[in-house]
Amino acid sequence: MSTIKNYPRSFSHIGITVPRIREAVKFYSEVMGWYIIMEPSKVEKESDTAIGQMCIDVFGDDWNYFEIAHMSTSDGIGIELFSFPNGDKEAPEFRPFHTGLFHFCVQDPNIEELTKKIVKHGGKQRMPIREYYPNEKPYKMVYVQDPFGIVFEIYSHSYELTYSSGAYTG
Repeated sequence: MSTIKNYPRSFSHIGITVPRIREAVKFYSEVMGWYIIMEPSKVEKESDTAIGQMCIDVFGDDWNYFEIAHMSTSDGIGIELFSFPNGDKEAPEFRPFHTGLFHFCVQDPNIEELTKKIVKHGGKQRMPIREYYPNEKPYKMVYVQDPFGIVFEIYSHSYELTYSSGAYTG
């Protein structure tokens, strides 16, 4: 039996399709504080460049152009926003019991303030803010959604601290 060590891979970025890219960039930069790395730009279908061919490989032939913007969180995680003119503009149905991604999570020590800001800018609070370990750890969480219907979660503390035992001693 070999003992090959698997090391955890780091998270690079997530791609999110939105109905109106400029509104999404504004929301995510003003409300979430994410950095704009590349303003929204148009990508047209063509096979003369590596990027053009890659987009055809990924999206197939049933498109002519789309818009893309690149953003980043404070810890360097990339956010790719996509907007397709022929795509569905309705909020996605929340389907957590079906295979696939159903949320992402951000971290903010002032979970209450961020939740209010999201609601003020057209998003929704999907549940009350809850404590994960009442009387043990002051760790909170809440599910929200952006103005486009994309569901995400907010933690008050890091993922590792939230789920590890003995990580908080009051």
